[in-house]
Amino acid sequence: MAKKRSFNEEMGYLTREDPNMYKISTGFVNDMRVPGKFYVNEQLDRLMLDELRSFSRQSENVGGFLPAVKQIGNVAALPGIVKYSIGLPDIHSGYGFAIGNVAAFDMSDPTAVVSPGGVGFDINCGVRLLRTNLLYNDVQPLKERLAQALFDHIPVGVGSQGIIPTKESDLEEALQLGIDWSLREGYAWPEDKEHCEEYGRMLNADPTKVSNRAKKRGLPQLGTLGAGNHYAEIQVVDEIYDPFVAKKMGIDQIGQVCVMIHSGSRGLGHQVATDALVEMERAMTRDGIRTNDRQLACARIQSEEGQNYLKAMACAANYAWVNRSAMTFLARQAFAKVFNQSPEDLDMHSIYDVSHNIAKVEEHMVDGQLKQLLVHRKGSTRAFPPHHPLIPADYQLTGQPVIVGGTMGTCSYVLTGTDKGMRETWGSTCHGAGRALSRNKARNNLDYGDVLKRLEDQGISIRVASPKLLMEEAPESYKDVTQVVQTCHNAGISKMAIKLKPIAVVKG
Repeated sequence: MAKKRSFNEEMGYLTREDPNMYKISTGFVNDMRVPGKFYVNEQLDRLMLDELRSFSRQSENVGGFLPAVKQIGNVAALPGIVKYSIGLPDIHSGYGFAIGNVAAFDMSDPTAVVSPGGVGFDINCGVRLLRTNLLYNDVQPLKERLAQALFDHIPVGVGSQGIIPTKESDLEEALQLGIDWSLREGYAWPEDKEHCEEYGRMLNADPTKVSNRAKKRGLPQLGTLGAGNHYAEIQVVDEIYDPFVAKKMGIDQIGQVCVMIHSGSRGLGHQVATDALVEMERAMTRDGIRTNDRQLACARIQSEEGQNYLKAMACAANYAWVNRSAMTFLARQAFAKVFNQSPEDLDMHSIYDVSHNIAKVEEHMVDGQLKQLLVHRKGSTRAFPPHHPLIPADYQLTGQPVIVGGTMGTCSYVLTGTDKGMRETWGSTCHGAGRALSRNKARNNLDYGDVLKRLEDQGISIRVASPKLLMEEAPESYKDVTQVVQTCHNAGISKMAIKLKPIAVVKG
């Protein structure tokens, strides 16, 4: 067994390439096939390096996840990976892959793998942003009523059940059709599909690859927010950095009111990932695949297990788009009720819907050659540049909108994709703030009353199903989202367009 290196020895493998990025040399962990890199500025790198320093002082791994830097290195050792394993500035430790880790695998390489740990348990957890024609002054007198209406309309919490009537046959069709099912059933507008990553439907979905247990978990939860870091927020435009981009999104003034919905595939997606991990451990034994971490269970992309997972994952992704569409329908109804106007009259149009946990086949340039890659994005956002054929006509001149949710009580951002990001990060950028404290530490270190008072002092109305979530999701539990976004902007992998601040938060 290799001797554990000291922190100083490990630092010898890390090189700060520029003010916003470190390179990880091969050799940092065993069997790295490609280098790694992670994007952090000077304000954020302390968290990464302190985590590594603490780990290197331990005589043995005492449980839990590895440091994020180690996880980037372990992903770089997976078969078929190309160019590098990438960490974005909101990166933090996760199951297998770190959350905020991006990696691409060559579809033409017969050894290349797919790993559920590179997608996560909440498949297609993502964010949708709606605009309105309301201004803060219109909403301020009705803010408490509006927050309560959202809370009443959208089912929240761990055991929440949807109010959208769903039979087993409906679920099967939703898994197959994604947002097309929502359109057919009247829960979405045609432009919602246009303004959705993958146009709200992954075509390789095969509901027969989703277990009965996953379907049973998913059936009652369609149209529910869930708990954890999921939320529905009423926000106002606080700053506009690029008026041209903002105008294309229907944002034309400070104080304009928006709605942000953050949720995913709920219990169905979690079960899809769990089922696949069991299958893949068997496949690894059969095919002689070794990884540095058992949480990186994987299978050859072209194997039966690999294909089964990708088809089931696509179903869970479709479920998540239907889920966010249902909550969009409910949010529009809540606003219509409070303002006694139709959602159309309130201009409640979708700006965009992005995915944060997903693996997709995409075309990218690799060493001057166009290749088909399976890009794993876990806790990161696709950020395609202007003129890319897979983004809507509305955004051809601006690049794909990237919605970066803040923490409870802090600002959120809208960015756009860039050509540099396409070259350097497979067209990917950050997805949020990224945790700085574990949920246990947050609960132990923070006081419910203090967190609530700070939110009230900021003028933020709060509706939460579980009080402990206030501590777990408090801003102190997370990195500074502004520093995260600024790092991506300064590195050129995405471009800041709009800043939003919350005025009401609904959480599980």
